[in-house]
Amino acid sequence: MTARTFHRVLVTGGAGFLGSHLCERFLAEGCEVLCFDNLLTGRMDNIAPLLGHERFSFEHYDVTNHLYVAGPLDAVLHFASPASPADFERLPIQILKVGSLGTHKALGLAKAKGARFLLASTSECYGDPEVNPQPESYWGHVNPIGIRGVYDEAKRFAEAMTMAYHRHHGVDVRIVRIFNTFGPRMQLHDGRAIPNFLCQAIRGEPLTVFGDGSQTRSFCYVDDLIEGIWRLLGSEHVGPMNIGNPEEMSLLQMARAILAVAGSSSEIVFRGLPPDDPKVRRPDITLARQVLDWEPRVAVEDGLRRTHAWFEKALSEAGRAP
Repeated sequence: MTARTFHRVLVTGGAGFLGSHLCERFLAEGCEVLCFDNLLTGRMDNIAPLLGHERFSFEHYDVTNHLYVAGPLDAVLHFASPASPADFERLPIQILKVGSLGTHKALGLAKAKGARFLLASTSECYGDPEVNPQPESYWGHVNPIGIRGVYDEAKRFAEAMTMAYHRHHGVDVRIVRIFNTFGPRMQLHDGRAIPNFLCQAIRGEPLTVFGDGSQTRSFCYVDDLIEGIWRLLGSEHVGPMNIGNPEEMSLLQMARAILAVAGSSSEIVFRGLPPDDPKVRRPDITLARQVLDWEPRVAVEDGLRRTHAWFEKALSEAGRAP
């Protein structure tokens, strides 16, 4: 199956940050797109420009319930899940349910339709890694009962369920492990480093760095990520496959980069490190390079400029909201 055969696709969590960009990409490729989202963390603003499109439809729906779609489907892309650190404490049960029940329902639909299934998994499957960079063969170092465990284990379970459907039922599956991604349409109060730093810099507030800022992340601009997912879906590789930027930088470096992009004179302040916060995060993308001929093309600084412009506008509009 190649990308050209994806005539009709379902994106769960399609009104979220990544899901909405994915819906846009499929529409641009000529597909009919069905978007399901319960709007727990997704936003109608993210898909507002798509609502009048003749090949786009939205349904306000919780995919942990029975999942039914009339007519044929060529692909089911399961992107529904709260995914930010702020959500881990606020929405722990919902995260576990969408990773388990939601994945089960989405796989069942893919099986019934003979559709290709793509799971949005995460670099959090590696936990606080003892190996750096992290290859797909690394099994991870996760605290299952920690605050972050609700997300880490939900995604690890989702991967196991996906492979069980592949092996036992013959469902055609793909698994992408997504590393730190940024860009327009992130939640303003996301709890992740880039949204926090951007909002603070734009408002002229001190930038809050947890720990001493030496912990590292690898930041990939959203357009590059979507391209990688598109290529994986159209490939013959089951996965899991890392998609992310192998350029590692510390959170203190990122805070300084955002101050430069925002032209801000805000100071940097340090706070205690949250529990189980990974000390390093960097993808080994050898597999993506070999199989998909994919690697990031947007420089982090260019992506930050685009994201800063979007955050400025979004914060301005939020300030004018009644």
